[in-house]
Amino acid sequence: MSVGSNILQAIGNTSLVQLRRVVPPDCARVLAQLEWENPTGSMKDRAAQAMISRAEEDGRLKPGDTIIEYTGGSTGTSLALICVAKGYRIHIVTSNAFSQEKLDHMSALGAELTLVPSEGGRTTKGLILNMIEAARALSRAPGTYWTDQLNNHDSIAGYYPLGEEIWSETNGEVDAFVQCVGTAASARGIATVLKRHNSKIRTIAVEPAESAVLGGGEAGPHKIEGVGIGYTPPLWEPKLVDEVVAVATADAKEMARRLAREEGLFAGTSSGANVVAAIQVAKQLGPDAQVVTLMVDSGLKYVSTDVYRKA
Repeated sequence: MSVGSNILQAIGNTSLVQLRRVVPPDCARVLAQLEWENPTGSMKDRAAQAMISRAEEDGRLKPGDTIIEYTGGSTGTSLALICVAKGYRIHIVTSNAFSQEKLDHMSALGAELTLVPSEGGRTTKGLILNMIEAARALSRAPGTYWTDQLNNHDSIAGYYPLGEEIWSETNGEVDAFVQCVGTAASARGIATVLKRHNSKIRTIAVEPAESAVLGGGEAGPHKIEGVGIGYTPPLWEPKLVDEVVAVATADAKEMARRLAREEGLFAGTSSGANVVAAIQVAKQLGPDAQVVTLMVDSGLKYVSTDVYRKA
């Protein structure tokens, strides 16, 4: 093990483990990449690092600038970490729709927060659009750089290394990849790499059943944090997606609880949704196949929510 020169060198190279107890018999093997091993406990460290480093390289981001972003929490926390390491200030637009742990984590890393009120603590299209407009207004100030994650193609490249990690860790034995869609950057980046290695690998996108817009349904409020923005994200690339699976919030939460109790994997709600969908795919493919999905972030980001806290 080598000694890193700073925290940024701890991003990536996360573990891949097999799920054994939540997956029924006669299914494909389901493997989960433990993205909570990244420094902030989330896969978003990868995207944040790419968005900042690429903007530095081409001069969009200058020394002394303040970074602006709207976020459900994980991207903001990751950006705040990068800002600590690189010496930037950061102002984040977020909401009470997201867990207190995420808000506290961003603040602990030095982020200034602007809170946009939600409808009963739920994610809606209106909330996302209001957060974007608040960030846009902040970005008009001089000396700011707006990462604008929903439109930022740099974030896609941040997930190319994860695609290579999955390919290497499975020795190329991947039949399907399953991932929830928020900005769509992770699913797009990983699928790009995996399909480059083997075009027959299936990509399954996951969205909340209450807001199944990618599958042709209506937008609606839900409580799977960080995904399901209520409209098709600008980074969405349908040519890379073979199937869209809708998962209800209640099912995602219950699977998150099962992962903790039965597998010892303490994950967030979107990770629960990923596993629900991965099991559906595993049933279709049968025992000779292998499905890979992500533990998107740590359950430590949700301990105050109804995912883990009993009424």
